Amino acid sequence: MAMGGGYPAIRTLGLGGLLVSFADRLSEPANRAALAFRAAVERETWPGVEETSTSLASVFLRFDPLSVAPADLRARLAALLERQDWYGAALPANRRRWRIPTVYGTDLAPQLEEAAAAAGMSVADAVAELSQATVRVLTIGFAPGQPYLGELPPAWDIPRQVALTRRVPEGALVVAIRQFVLFSAATPTGWRHIGQTAFRAFRPESEEPFPLRPGDELVFPAVSREAFEAIRAADASGDGGAVVEAIG
Repeated sequence: MAMGGGYPAIRTLGLGGLLVSFADRLSEPANRAALAFRAAVERETWPGVEETSTSLASVFLRFDPLSVAPADLRARLAALLERQDWYGAALPANRRRWRIPTVYGTDLAPQLEEAAAAAGMSVADAVAELSQATVRVLTIGFAPGQPYLGELPPAWDIPRQVALTRRVPEGALVVAIRQFVLFSAATPTGWRHIGQTAFRAFRPESEEPFPLRPGDELVFPAVSREAFEAIRAADASGDGGAVVEAIG
């Protein structure tokens, strides 16, 4: 079932970690494989496995080497890999689709025009395309609860900036390399700030601090500055006016 180039591959990470990689870079099939394989590993409930997580194209397992021999766990992973074509596997169940109101441009998201020019389109066309795109939570990383989202259409394979933007706020929607990132905290970034939401991707006071999960789908419909300000003023949940529905 190998995709080629030596993938999928199982690697050792320290004394208590194994990494199953499906590619050396992001692609839809590799991310799909990682999400589906992690779900399958968790269904197995193997003794000694203490944690699993996914990156863009890999699955990490942290295990207790006193409870399970690394060679035995590696053999179980290899056998599980052989069960099916993970690159074409169904995505995990219990996913959601979020529609998060977003104001594009204005002084709240000042790099929209620059990003549109880099993508070779007008601002109006950029907003139309970005606000209708359905993207998937590829992985959570960099900051607590922060999703990397993709993939966007090929025109949005634009590079990161050469210099950092000193600070974008929580809820900022930024773009580069065919991906969105929805910032969970105020931070510097090399990605272009093209939209602003009132969505909180990290809620430490909540029973579910990370509302988004890998595999969830997101859409960022455009709203006016006035509508955005009304949402922000009225919202107490952190959802920022989002509408969510079950999709699987």
